Amino acid sequence: MTELVPGGNLALPRGTLTVRVPGPFDVSALITDDGGRVGGDADFVFYNQPAAPGARLGGDTLTLDPGALRSGATRVTVVVSPADPDTPLSRLPSPALQVSGTDGRSLARFAPPRPRTETVLLLAEIYRRGDTWKVRALGQGYAEGLAGVARDFGVDVVESEAETAPVSVGDGPAPVGAAPTVVDLRVGPAVSGHRAGPDDTVTADAWIGPVNSARARAGAPRVTWDARLAAAAREHAATMAAAGRLGVEGRDGLAVYQRVTRTGYAYVSVGEHLVSGPRTPQELLGSCLRTDHARRILHDAVFTHAALGRATGGGGGDVFWTALWARPLGPGDLARTEAEVVALTNRERASAGLPPLAADPLLTRAAQAHSADMVARDFYSHTSPEGSGPRDRAVAVGAVRRSTGENIACGQRSAAEVVTGWMNSPGHRANILRPEFTHIGIGFAGGGRAGTYWTQLFGA
Repeated sequence: MTELVPGGNLALPRGTLTVRVPGPFDVSALITDDGGRVGGDADFVFYNQPAAPGARLGGDTLTLDPGALRSGATRVTVVVSPADPDTPLSRLPSPALQVSGTDGRSLARFAPPRPRTETVLLLAEIYRRGDTWKVRALGQGYAEGLAGVARDFGVDVVESEAETAPVSVGDGPAPVGAAPTVVDLRVGPAVSGHRAGPDDTVTADAWIGPVNSARARAGAPRVTWDARLAAAAREHAATMAAAGRLGVEGRDGLAVYQRVTRTGYAYVSVGEHLVSGPRTPQELLGSCLRTDHARRILHDAVFTHAALGRATGGGGGDVFWTALWARPLGPGDLARTEAEVVALTNRERASAGLPPLAADPLLTRAAQAHSADMVARDFYSHTSPEGSGPRDRAVAVGAVRRSTGENIACGQRSAAEVVTGWMNSPGHRANILRPEFTHIGIGFAGGGRAGTYWTQLFGA
């Protein structure tokens, strides 16, 4: 194994590489060309978007297949930031990058000097020189956080909204990915350093009673304990404890939302708190009430069910918690959600002096099928695994239009949130405000890695 110094490089063998940064860090990767710019926001691999062609993030490990990277990609920059966004890198151990080959043999290690004021480190880059891939140690610090790094590489970031991706299709082939996406950099609260008791079982009364008292003070209705949510919460807490870190996706490749749907709980809205450290449900509740984003989830009036899971692990006996919040998909919920998105979309068009879009049952059928397909087959794209695009889906259900357009999004918890996110992104906004569009169909499905998947399908 080669111990790298800043600027040092090493030729790598062919095949799949494993890049690991153990410890209290979030690992990210930016896939770029020789100019150091991403080809699109799909080239940013991080906790809310854990996979791209040739790259997959699982916990503290990035698996790379250089030969499978998207066309034109010649460099993968490995980035680390604190898993707890409130903890500066200067208070954490120096991150140590470990690179292994296909056979598991350690190839290189790099531990940069301990950061000072930096909040993010560009730790290393895997890059191509001729026919050879190499690793170079960097250790370059950033003071503007992960969002600043992403923007410098060409990623369009809105930190309060979740990922979306637009495309407009005229009479020719669909230019998939023609406009930038909006990448969701939201993270949950995290506190570390406490130890768990001998019993990791959480009773419903220990959580629901205090939660409902806090919700009542905020004017929110009561929630009830759901056994299916509890099973999913316990399972996800156990996977985080086994890995010793927080994460929406476990080392088994399953996201917390996939665990919910696997229990048979179909939802129209879902939320989560992933936290480490508090020793009791009461301490956990206190930590959730101290931050705006976590408090909004806890107080959200849309949720009717809740559950909590706890597990101990992480080497030092830390406690890992998964709190789940949901509202089941009931009769009329899907139609009501679709109607809300249409109404909010038409409100934006009216503000721009444009006529409203008419809801089209055929476009709705195609849009709903695409959202459900993204959940069922675990992909997020305008192009299906078979290569079909928005126009193909519209034609398949009999919605023959002169032109079509599509916005997709994942992770948003409400109709208002998804429309706001689309309007904050120039490409999506252009679709919503395109004068020639006359009809619209909306698709929504819960599940998958992101939790919710939305589709707007436009026609003229």
